Amino acid sequence: MQKLTFDSDDLGHIEDFLSRAYASMRIGNGGPEGNRARIDRAAIDSVSIDELDLDFAMDYSVTPLGRICLCLVHEGTIEDHGYQGVEDSFGPGDVVSFAPPELPYQGRIRSARYNITMLDPALLTQVAADASGGRPVRLTGHRPYSAAAADRLRQTIVYVRDHVLASPATAEQPLVASTAAQHLAASVLAAFPNTALTDPTSTDRRDSHPAVLRRALAYVDDHADEPVTVADIAAAAHVTVRALQYAFRRHLDTTPLAHLRRVRLAHAHLQLADADPGTGVTVTEIAARWGFYHPGRFAALYRSAYGRSPHHTLHGS
Repeated sequence: MQKLTFDSDDLGHIEDFLSRAYASMRIGNGGPEGNRARIDRAAIDSVSIDELDLDFAMDYSVTPLGRICLCLVHEGTIEDHGYQGVEDSFGPGDVVSFAPPELPYQGRIRSARYNITMLDPALLTQVAADASGGRPVRLTGHRPYSAAAADRLRQTIVYVRDHVLASPATAEQPLVASTAAQHLAASVLAAFPNTALTDPTSTDRRDSHPAVLRRALAYVDDHADEPVTVADIAAAAHVTVRALQYAFRRHLDTTPLAHLRRVRLAHAHLQLADADPGTGVTVTEIAARWGFYHPGRFAALYRSAYGRSPHHTLHGS
């Protein structure tokens, strides 16, 4: 995990840092204000979340980032933001996608405090499927479907920032990092127009027979302690992601990731029952080892499955 803080009032230093942190860019100060910029970053391999506070007006021109870049505005405005065929302005509460990963963009920030969340585009394909048969999933719009969709994505960003990336010990757990990244990618797909096709095709329906499910269940059982994606499970079952999802829905009335979560919960239960609390091991530590990064939610899932708290299991009471 990476954490860093940048704080400067030198425009040249700010431009250099932004170019290294994002992509090569040129910035210009449009007024007599000061130039102070503060940026706090927390990142894992495929996701970074930055909080930026720029107390001056700044023009920007950015080369392609190669990553999905989401912007959540807290205060101030971002004006005349544009890329190929799009021009828009954003204010407090807006959450948007800045541009497709392969396109440059430009605009103007006016004394804004905002969040930048970036993720590997491959994450979208790992949690969904493309309508055209295997091509990478892409976003096709820069604003969410609705205010409700934007609010749900905003909550997910804050959740990952505050409950995963705020704790290096938690974020460095491989299953936590994988689960958080997939959760964020799924939230992005739920919020923005995109090329993913969620309804199964006739081929997907034909491929959803019990043998597919058996292969998928065996793979989950054998790899539950690894950073598994839906795409990994589908590949092991030799079907598309859509066919896999349909097979789980048809035969088990659940989803592949929900089943994976139950298997990991069962492993956490066994470790809690076998652990010696005298060694200092904690419920939070065991939960994170199995990809559960929110203690309260883990406790609720555990109590629903086993009828007692994980603390009681650990301490044998």
